[in-house]
Amino acid sequence: MLSEPRSGRLAAWGNALLAGLVSPDDAVLAIVGEDAVHRVEGLPGESAPVGLTLALGRLRALGVSGLRVALPAPGHPLGLSGPPEFNARALEAEEAVVCHGAAFGLVPEVDEAGPEGDVHVEVVWHVLPVRQAPPADVPSLGEAERELAEALREATEVLSKLDVAGSGPVAEAAIDAYRARAERGREVLAPGYPPRAVRVLELAQRVGLLVSLAYGNGHGGAVSSAEMRARAEALRPVERTARRAQVAAYNAYVEERERGAR
Repeated sequence: MLSEPRSGRLAAWGNALLAGLVSPDDAVLAIVGEDAVHRVEGLPGESAPVGLTLALGRLRALGVSGLRVALPAPGHPLGLSGPPEFNARALEAEEAVVCHGAAFGLVPEVDEAGPEGDVHVEVVWHVLPVRQAPPADVPSLGEAERELAEALREATEVLSKLDVAGSGPVAEAAIDAYRARAERGREVLAPGYPPRAVRVLELAQRVGLLVSLAYGNGHGGAVSSAEMRARAEALRPVERTARRAQVAAYNAYVEERERGAR
């Protein structure tokens, strides 16, 4: 939950490009981020992988007018609409992009090589057919914001009881890194997104930070297997809420377009 999902970057900056708010070069630069290269495989009419610029232009020509995000987990097909083959690939990757306006979806395959600190990352987005239907379990921005406020309180209480909230050098370093990113005024979403979507995504990332610290900070105060299970059970719904809110924020662009068209 700490890092921005690649599907989020592709959807957000792809939407800004489709709306004419950014140039193709700026969109591709933001989507690739710190990775080495992104390619798209399986586009209709293309026998080999192509670059992002060509792929986004081709998707627009095929009728794509917006991009949504899916962040599924076992037992929770968040943002998916089928068919089963696409859902299975998305679940394996733990993320996907679903096109609006044409029945396509994109699932990333990530290849990493090299030593720690100098990892070379290449991403291939596989284009697959999807079912055009409402995405599963995606809340409105208003619902997500209310759920997140409660989830943040619950996460803080749970971590405090389990003696794992903000303790230890790893936790402190993660919190410092989060604050540094916020202070730099990083662009949380691409141009064209409503301010509420930015607020929801920032809060979802804060909640995700707390959950990640809890899972990554050893056993904390949970010294028995029963206590460790209790911690996992307590944090699971909080993590689920944060994922739902992330998807709601990334999908806000398409949702607003749909409301405006009615």
